Amino acid sequence: MERFRPHLLPIAIGGLGLILIIIGLIQFLTRPSQKEPLVFEQGKEEQKQEVVVDIEGAVIKPGVYKLLSDNRTVDALAAAGGLSEEADRNWVEKNINLAKKVTDGLKIYIPRSGEQVLSGSSIDDSQKMGTAGPVMNINTASATDLDSLPGIGTVTSQKIIDGRPYSQIDELLTKKIVGQSTFDKIKDKISAD
Repeated sequence: MERFRPHLLPIAIGGLGLILIIIGLIQFLTRPSQKEPLVFEQGKEEQKQEVVVDIEGAVIKPGVYKLLSDNRTVDALAAAGGLSEEADRNWVEKNINLAKKVTDGLKIYIPRSGEQVLSGSSIDDSQKMGTAGPVMNINTASATDLDSLPGIGTVTSQKIIDGRPYSQIDELLTKKIVGQSTFDKIKDKISAD
């Protein structure tokens, strides 16, 4: 017994651990099965609502169309038969986001080649009336309109146009189009709808 005395504490701890493991195994193996079936449900399809869109200008069949709320601008233009031969395709390429979802009451105007386009006459209504005055859409505003913003000159307005499209106005900073001080001057006067 004298020989085991120095090893008595580790033997006791090991024995206690073994007993606890055995008790845990017994409880695990003897507990009633509480398995619930794992059920996979198909996602409920979002209820698609109908929206009404007015498509005018250089399209084959101008008019008012009913579309689904998940449709995109490209779907709206397809409903109107597509762009006519008279369409200013260069303007469309630079100013209309074909991937944007349509909204109820949306007006889409496609200018004809050579037609003078007002800054607010595109799909996104670049001039929106806000509480602090007009808000300019940086995705559709002309170079002249952008040049009228504080701190924006001819070079910067062209940089803004070249960096299109924008999903948020903060992209002017992340794309390094303008600096923080210029952004602070214009952030309440612009949108990226």
